[in-house]
Amino acid sequence: MIKYILMDKRFLLLLFTINFLGTIYGYYWYRSQLSLTPDIFLVFVPDSPTASLFFTIVLVFFLFNKNIPYIEALAVITLFKYGVWAVVMNFLTLLIEGSLGWIGYMLMVSHGAMAVQGLLYTPFYAIKTRHIVVAAIWTLHNDVIDYLFEQMPVYSSVTTYMDEIGYFTFWLSIISIAIAYILTIKLKQSN
Repeated sequence: MIKYILMDKRFLLLLFTINFLGTIYGYYWYRSQLSLTPDIFLVFVPDSPTASLFFTIVLVFFLFNKNIPYIEALAVITLFKYGVWAVVMNFLTLLIEGSLGWIGYMLMVSHGAMAVQGLLYTPFYAIKTRHIVVAAIWTLHNDVIDYLFEQMPVYSSVTTYMDEIGYFTFWLSIISIAIAYILTIKLKQSN
């Protein structure tokens, strides 16, 4: 039943619309940071909107009953990673500041949904090991750009903890890659 709903054209179109609008909003949210970012790093700064862009592309292909495995691998890994990351960073902001505005709560809900939606579609991805490897390289390279070249998303109240956040983010990347591998390759091989 759930598989039928997830692949229903009307549901895919609704999800596409939500993700498309969320992607546009995400790039808009990064506008001030992007205006200060050197051109060479531009593609690596807006992490969450790029993750939702990958998934939006996947949804377009699903609407036409097609797969695009490299983008699917990028989508599942980055949706989970940045979805969880944003929830944790907003929760950390709440702990440090003692309060969180409505935008912070909205970001927690929307990014939590990002993480979940990427995982829900794992049965439909046509991912192979080579796709995971390429997406893993992209993801870990992005961590290098974010934390060695200091292009990470700006969360003013948590910047004091950037070393710890960088360490957490690296291991979140590893966990995201492992989850994607298990759900899209390992479990399918055992069935």
